[in-house]
Amino acid sequence: MSHQLNPYFQAGLDVMDQPCLVIGGEREAEEKSGRLLNAGARITVVSPALTPTLAEWVTTGRITHHQRDFENTDLDGVFLALNTINDDEALTAKVYKLAIAQRILINSYDNPTHSNFGMMALIHPGHLRLSISTSNASPALASRLRKDLEGLFDEEFVDYLNCLADARQRVRDKVTNRETRFALLRALVRDFRVEGELHYPAQWRKYAEALLNCELDACGTEGRCEDCPLVSE
Repeated sequence: MSHQLNPYFQAGLDVMDQPCLVIGGEREAEEKSGRLLNAGARITVVSPALTPTLAEWVTTGRITHHQRDFENTDLDGVFLALNTINDDEALTAKVYKLAIAQRILINSYDNPTHSNFGMMALIHPGHLRLSISTSNASPALASRLRKDLEGLFDEEFVDYLNCLADARQRVRDKVTNRETRFALLRALVRDFRVEGELHYPAQWRKYAEALLNCELDACGTEGRCEDCPLVSE
């Protein structure tokens, strides 16, 4: 059985110097604010409380903070909004409705129904931006892939990519022949390879079948069913 999922249209969004709103002050807000900072956005965070890292960014002037709950006027003039609060359905619906009415890009954490764009798992060593999406089939798998791939791109890769950037600029400045430029730059990456293999959980089909056939009633009240094969090991 496979559900119809939104594959999204992958694109790089230019938020440089754009006003962006982050609702919430917990770990998810910190992670999303960090990504916006890396992209050069002007960030306002609305939350009664902040993580220590967010508080430090406020102190150093990197972000603006309104120490209160969300108000409708917080969306005025905003280019993009990220609602990182996922335990208040009424707030999520309200923010989404207001954002759509004002043609604002809105992402609600773990709630694609109340989002008009998706946030991909991101790997960003140096200049590289590698995004991972499972079309909301399994955000947990996207996170797992991100963690494993992050360990693959080491400091040497960052140095290598910096060298490629410098070489590309120098070649573009000095070499007028287009084919010669391409040949020189391709030579620098000719032998670059990424090699690896996938390791799947043992008996994953058995576990998936058990999950699909389980009523899951006890999971909401007791934490898990008795002798649940999914979490008993």
